[in-house]
Amino acid sequence: MIPTFSLGKAEEKRLNEEYELFIVGGGPAGLSAGIYAIRAGLDAVIVEKTLAGGLVSEDPLIENYLGFESIEGEKLSKNFRNHALKYINIISNVEVLDIKKIDDRFFISLSTGQTVKSKAVIMATGTTHKKLGIKGEEEYLGKGVSYCVTCDAYFFKNKKVAVIGGGNSGAIAALYLKSVNVEPTVLEFMPKYMCEKAYQDQLKNNKINYIMNAQVMEIYGNGEKVIGLKYRDRSSNKEYDLKVDGVFIYVGLIPQTQSIKSLGINLDSRGYIITDKKCRTNVKNFYGAGDVTGDSGQIIISAGQGAVAALSAYEDLRLK
Repeated sequence: MIPTFSLGKAEEKRLNEEYELFIVGGGPAGLSAGIYAIRAGLDAVIVEKTLAGGLVSEDPLIENYLGFESIEGEKLSKNFRNHALKYINIISNVEVLDIKKIDDRFFISLSTGQTVKSKAVIMATGTTHKKLGIKGEEEYLGKGVSYCVTCDAYFFKNKKVAVIGGGNSGAIAALYLKSVNVEPTVLEFMPKYMCEKAYQDQLKNNKINYIMNAQVMEIYGNGEKVIGLKYRDRSSNKEYDLKVDGVFIYVGLIPQTQSIKSLGINLDSRGYIITDKKCRTNVKNFYGAGDVTGDSGQIIISAGQGAVAALSAYEDLRLK
């Protein structure tokens, strides 16, 4: 008989001094790891620096997650969070600042000032938005520059905006903007479509302008808000001025691995955690799962890796 779990963990909001398994990050990988860890019988906790659910909540619409023909990212993220809370304690709005290992224990330093010990750690911190590093980007952040259409599209209804980055994320952002009466123009650095054909077709059907070979040079405004941007055509070197009321940036992601610098975890050239097929790293009882490994980029893969990492932790802690 398969046991059912009703642990009431949602009511518990404190950290113990020590755990068998400490999960850093509350996105699909971390939440999945938490469910599998508790079901395996491990004493585990999840700590998330914002709100559990991950960047999934920023996706306007998800159409390729098994079991859902179409679902809003925010809703799917909430489903993940509520499911995990039935099993495991999730501590939100607490950041992991540093992780050290002494003998067979990890010492996890938190933004609250507390240090928690654990026999094993799953790093499921995911990624954060990559920045362009151009003039005006920082100056106009929150004044027309944004990295999240679901957060800020409302402010640009019946206005023109630019979406910088024409990969899947940028294409989805542009389609969402169009659906809420915002007029987007996509600027893509490469000389071709960088999104899946399904999105290419939707962009064309919705008559969304997709400019290729475009290198954005500057975002400018009047001191209070964005009024346009300048970009260069990489094939002709000709510069153009595009008048827009807002700029949404989708030019890639970078892994969040700042807290493990002193551990000696092997990272690839892009800074992603290197793991084997069982999500183990070069440091014993330390695992990587989800987007922070660079092998994912898809919600379903991240969730699967979280499960694999938790089962590997169980095997290493209890069966060896």
